[in-house]
Amino acid sequence: MIITAHATSGVLDPQAVIAGAGVWGLVVVCAIVFVETGLLIGFFLPGDTLLFFTGVLALSGVISQPLWVVIPAIAVSAALGDQLGYLIGRVSGRRIFDRRDSGLFSRKSVARTQGFFDRFGPAAVTIARFVPVVRTFAPVAAGVGLMPRRVFTMFNIVGAVLWSTAVVLLGFALAHIPGVAEFAARYIDVVLVGIVVFSVVPVLIRTLALRRQAAHR
Repeated sequence: MIITAHATSGVLDPQAVIAGAGVWGLVVVCAIVFVETGLLIGFFLPGDTLLFFTGVLALSGVISQPLWVVIPAIAVSAALGDQLGYLIGRVSGRRIFDRRDSGLFSRKSVARTQGFFDRFGPAAVTIARFVPVVRTFAPVAAGVGLMPRRVFTMFNIVGAVLWSTAVVLLGFALAHIPGVAEFAARYIDVVLVGIVVFSVVPVLIRTLALRRQAAHR
């Protein structure tokens, strides 16, 4: 089953990109995933919908490789992209972002992403993987903030594995249900943010409660 192209929006149509690549479909997916977080220009790329349609098209046979090859390949590409973003932030991030006061490539972009880190700690590297745009700047912000490389790498790998596995399998599973698959493709970003919220909010509430108890003591 292949979802019609109107189910997606944005600069790229993920379904058309994958299908048009033929036997190189998985390579194209991995390259886009890498660029989305490895290079600062990748913030506009449709990472979530791309992975969703990868799962859909793996079921239909457009992507010929089995899931046990597809998911690890995407996870490795995502992790390597984040490592490059971290290196950019650590080496030259401040020079890139300190030039502007507004826009995507500015001090405010880093400040907003840094607020994400302040709220969730190093786990923000993992959580950011599920949030469009934030996942592009999170590795850079981690590098600018001089997060220890070992800590960043650990949370980066966890996030890459969870993200690639969850979204690809979601597309693969929902491809069996035409109506549900089209709805999920249209609102994939909302679905993922919802998953993150329901996963993180209880932890955040518990953390705040413990801090209040500590402060009271």
